[in-house]
Amino acid sequence: MEKIKKIISKSDIQKKVKKLAVQISKDYKSKDLVLIGILKGAIVFLSDLMRNLSTPVSMDLIQVSSYGASMSSAGVIKMKKDIDIDVKGKNVLIVEDIIDYGYTLDYLLKYLSKKNPESLSVCVLLDKVARRRVEVPLKYRGFEVPDKFMVGYGLDWAEKYRNLPYIGFISEKA
Repeated sequence: MEKIKKIISKSDIQKKVKKLAVQISKDYKSKDLVLIGILKGAIVFLSDLMRNLSTPVSMDLIQVSSYGASMSSAGVIKMKKDIDIDVKGKNVLIVEDIIDYGYTLDYLLKYLSKKNPESLSVCVLLDKVARRRVEVPLKYRGFEVPDKFMVGYGLDWAEKYRNLPYIGFISEKA
């Protein structure tokens, strides 16, 4: 059994989500905004963020994989589910739970830009700067986190711990 060390509380997450939503609502006021959540990890963040926005939005989901059941990225991105919404001429905001190496978001930015959106930006809840291999422009960023394997609030390890209401990291085997 793994031991989880909590580093970001449920209330701190909710405060940050509300703050991000206020800025996004201001920036996209009177604009056609499409949120694209990256499955599976970003679904909790996407849901909370969307409920806190004051501007109307459309939403879709995309699924790519670079981890599998491992704790480190293979660097090879596999498309598992594409978006269904036509984003041509629309403002697109990719919503992601965490960025570490940058491979996934770099891939998605290139992939989605080929669909000719009006604009294409990124919102991440967690930024693991110490691991970055590919620089990705982040328009909205929640928390900078240490170089640990994060779980909770949608983030998983081998499909476990997504349901935790806080964010923590696996500190040791118990």
